[in-house]
Amino acid sequence: MAYCLVYMTAETPEEAKGLGRALVEARLAACANVIPGMVPIFWWDGKVQEGSEAVLIAKTRRELVEELNAFVTAHHGYDCPCVVALPIEAGNPAFLQWIGAETRGAEDARLQDKAAPDKDGKRREPS
Repeated sequence: MAYCLVYMTAETPEEAKGLGRALVEARLAACANVIPGMVPIFWWDGKVQEGSEAVLIAKTRRELVEELNAFVTAHHGYDCPCVVALPIEAGNPAFLQWIGAETRGAEDARLQDKAAPDKDGKRREPS
């Protein structure tokens, strides 16, 4: 199973928190982190601009990125929101399994994860 971090920005921490909560409630992400106080410097309307934004990072499965992007684009306050997926190359296997288990299609992910060896190398039986 492939996992991703999805990096997004929002105009305010409140907007980022609302989007993050909605993504988690829809099970498009297992977790969302809001980091307030980011200063963006960017081109827009033909000139360099500077502002204040919040970063939103979602942890999800690769197969959900397209749906997550569509959801954020439909509910975001910006005309052209930043939504970019970065692959997770490696990590704590238990944490990655948790992402799989807590996102949409989780039942299939849970069955796969329970068939995988645990940290002691023993196989767990699906419940």
